[in-house]
Amino acid sequence: MSMCADARSCLVLAAGTVFLATLLGATVSSDDQPRDDTVSDASCETNIYGAFRGPSSEHTLLHAQGKVLFPIGFYELPKDDAALKRMADAGVNFVRCGNRADLDRVQAAGMFGWLPLDLSQGATDDLRSQVNSVADNAALAVWEGPDEVVWNFTGASSLYRELGVHKKGGAWKRRDPEAVAYAEEQAKRIIPNMRAAAEMIRGIDKQDRPIWINEARDSDADYVRQYLGYIDITGCDIYPVKASERDVAQVGAAVRRWKEIGGGKAVWMVLQAFSWDELGDYYGAKTTVYPTFAESRFMAYDAIANGAAGILYWGSHYLKSDALRQSIYALASEINRLQPFLVGPDVQGVRTSLKPGGPASDAVKAMVRKADGDSMILLLNEDGNASFDVAVEGLSDLNGKSLYCLYTSETISLQQGRFSAHLGPLETKLYATDRKWESALREGRDFKN
Repeated sequence: MSMCADARSCLVLAAGTVFLATLLGATVSSDDQPRDDTVSDASCETNIYGAFRGPSSEHTLLHAQGKVLFPIGFYELPKDDAALKRMADAGVNFVRCGNRADLDRVQAAGMFGWLPLDLSQGATDDLRSQVNSVADNAALAVWEGPDEVVWNFTGASSLYRELGVHKKGGAWKRRDPEAVAYAEEQAKRIIPNMRAAAEMIRGIDKQDRPIWINEARDSDADYVRQYLGYIDITGCDIYPVKASERDVAQVGAAVRRWKEIGGGKAVWMVLQAFSWDELGDYYGAKTTVYPTFAESRFMAYDAIANGAAGILYWGSHYLKSDALRQSIYALASEINRLQPFLVGPDVQGVRTSLKPGGPASDAVKAMVRKADGDSMILLLNEDGNASFDVAVEGLSDLNGKSLYCLYTSETISLQQGRFSAHLGPLETKLYATDRKWESALREGRDFKN
């Protein structure tokens, strides 16, 4: 079982999602030829909600009230409207929905939804009916294909523990003959069905909404690439905080893997909003262990620094701790405050280097963006043991200006287009040229499990 596998495939997910807008990767049609993604300026101006294609095939944009926004999503749709409002007020903008009524609720809260569809059965009458029932709903932003579809016919522990398909646990990891044969058999049925289903959706959906499939971290790349031509967004789920380990830097490595697999597709990452013991006895966890605020913050920014185009949270519908919920809402509010930076391009010509004589490492990640006359610089250390002194250069346009390390008292005055920062193990530092980019929501930032 991967770090994230099975938790979503073996458990019933609560309906609910929300979304405003995002930069996505290149899209191709079902025949693997570039799709015509051109749209007039007029259509971008008149759409209040919904999806539109950008001026080139390199970007797909979701548009809301004249804005392009980074998706901050939840798989949980709260049953109570007050709880939904609390989620929306925190900056969550994208929620998983089950039907038209769910979409109407999230739209009333100022959010968007995505709808899960079982593409693995092909272009069925049931699928056609489901798509037709919501295709004209303004709150619908994205179609979601079957969750962890490749993992579920290759490495899922349920293939051994529940279905008896594998004779022994770990059969796929060892590539036991029966595991390989079963995977080949299922792929020959499922992947053509997914193509037919995607083609049906494209034919019905006049808004041409993107199709997204979330995989397990370790899903087989060869099988995934067999269906990538039919979808627009890829990525994986990863839940690394357990009683036995807290290797949160796995997130960045997972993003890098899925960016390589996706070959230019947008990558969305599904992160942890639960403790493993809350999922029941199946996983054998006995101790309640939640990500701290610092760990959740690191995982989100590790994903972003490595190129993730969206962040979503799974497991909150099992959550027993309102304190953890509040900490994730505080983080969502922080990320949402940075929207103009998160949807813009990287600033070119900025260089980072480690202090001479110090340890050599590729663990330090950096991202520099500009928006609304301000600059934002994200520095992050993926090493869980070593500290680094980092020099950031190529910022001559900021000479004489102050850089504020957000949510701390640290202030730096830039000289000669450079500054230095110390990064401790698994530390995240977020700098901006104005403190207005800090969120006012501070409750939950001190959560320590």
